[in-house]
Amino acid sequence: MSMTVIERKNVKIEDKWKIEDLFSDISQWEKEYEMCEKLIPELMEYKGRLSSSNMLDIFEKDEIIGRSVERLYVYANMKSHEDMGDNFYQGLCKKADSIIVKYNEACAFIEPEILGLDEEDVLKASEGTVYRHFIENLLRNKAHILDTKGEEMLAGIYELTSAADDIFSMINDADMTFEPIVDGKGNERPLTHGKYQSYLESSDRVLRKNAFKSYYKSFYALKNTIAAVYSSGVRKDIVISRLRNYSSCIESFLYGDNIPVDVYKNLIETVNKNLHLLKRYISLRKKRLGVDKLHFYDLYTPIVDNINVKTSFEEACKKVVDALEPLGEEYINVLKKGMSEGWIDKYENKGKRSGAYSWGAYGTHPYVLMNYDGNINSMFTLAHEMGHAMHSYYTWREQPFVYGSYTIFVAEVASTVNEALLMEYLLSVTEDKKYRAYLINYYMEQFRGTLFRQTMFAEFELTVHEMAEKGVPLTFESMTEIYRQLNIKYFGDDIVIDDEICYEWMRIPHFYTAFYVYQYATGYSCAVALADRIINKNGADDYIGFLKSGCSDYSISLLRKAGVDISTAEPIENAMKVFEGLLNKMESL
Repeated sequence: MSMTVIERKNVKIEDKWKIEDLFSDISQWEKEYEMCEKLIPELMEYKGRLSSSNMLDIFEKDEIIGRSVERLYVYANMKSHEDMGDNFYQGLCKKADSIIVKYNEACAFIEPEILGLDEEDVLKASEGTVYRHFIENLLRNKAHILDTKGEEMLAGIYELTSAADDIFSMINDADMTFEPIVDGKGNERPLTHGKYQSYLESSDRVLRKNAFKSYYKSFYALKNTIAAVYSSGVRKDIVISRLRNYSSCIESFLYGDNIPVDVYKNLIETVNKNLHLLKRYISLRKKRLGVDKLHFYDLYTPIVDNINVKTSFEEACKKVVDALEPLGEEYINVLKKGMSEGWIDKYENKGKRSGAYSWGAYGTHPYVLMNYDGNINSMFTLAHEMGHAMHSYYTWREQPFVYGSYTIFVAEVASTVNEALLMEYLLSVTEDKKYRAYLINYYMEQFRGTLFRQTMFAEFELTVHEMAEKGVPLTFESMTEIYRQLNIKYFGDDIVIDDEICYEWMRIPHFYTAFYVYQYATGYSCAVALADRIINKNGADDYIGFLKSGCSDYSISLLRKAGVDISTAEPIENAMKVFEGLLNKMESL
């Protein structure tokens, strides 16, 4: 298993995803692009004459084009993510953006014209069809859908509304460079996005400190640029939310999934009530590491010494498969197929997009991008992203195209259930006391990084958007101060609030999809409950039913059917009890 950062052209075939399962080559992509350009104007033939009698016809035509447009967009972007410095595929992404704009403009009239029809006629026409829930949800959103001209105008500025995300992605993934660093033995080490996390997990404190400072030095050098980019993204959120008649940005982002704003604010309130547990953990970490002053670069290194947790990709796959056996034979067979038949792009290469994700297009198998680095975090990331992939697999297999996606709110449940099952499995088969302590610490780190940290991110987003909605300018200084105060509140007095950690908000890609990150925290809370049901209460069938549901019902309803109610504080409070139990175990060691 080589961890050397190599050129994309030198990556082994078996380590790449089979992107040719989407399009065999670029000429096939171009042919489908040309076909879409010819078909899209046909949608416009219905403009001004859409009725309850021909409504289903246009849905079918829209689906044919929509599926192709999705495939074009996914392929272009995935190819670009293989090497963000590849100008050809950057250009292909622009073409894909262009076809999306044309498609969105062409079908922008559909929803406004349906909403202009008699509601009883529309409901009657959709009765007994797969579109019934779609129509009911559309009617629920009536107050926030503009007239045809307004929807066409918003569709036409798609590329502008995604500009902040695109610009940050190019800064972060293509243009950002980091100075080499020196470890505790005086050896020079390269620093990349992919290596940064593994360095923070090292027992070499000099390496951790130098990686931390060098990493944030690069972001600080672009502080005003990144602040301006993020500020423009927040202003875009405000403009669109007001155009669509929402009372606030947060309402506009939650309303589409029928998530009450109270769910978001309840998460922050419940976590804030339990910050004493996080501070207790920080104190324990300081004591176990034996340092006079605990810094943020000390948060990721294990507090259990001399544990060799390096795991090859193949070994990680086997452990994930074993851990997920409670989900049933069919789930495991598909999981193995995905791991061995080109769903996954495995390792870091030069220019490759950082991080990990699962993606794909309806009608094909899902894909997973990874930058596998051999550590335990990479193994859990594999489990996490395959949770997304299996969710997509079941949804695409069981649901029609109209419900062939799932909301972000439930997506993070599927991924973190896998992580929770993996942890429970590892704890059940590990007899070595040191390694068990290591796993308990890692489990606590998942709580810290997902439930606490993502909630802090969510609180930052809410504060920044509310500030901007009141007309307060967003500057590097103002946003950094907000982030500094949140770190003080969350982490307490037993850690040094390093200047560098106050710049962390500048490096979070998910902030460019507003009010997204809270779903990691709610999803984690639900996942802890669902994993317990799967292992101890024969809940696997209910859970597989949830994976098959796509967006055929509202997110909170789907979770209730699976056995957890996130509209209450109970799942979050129960997750906090699990964390407290882990804390008690670690303190007693």
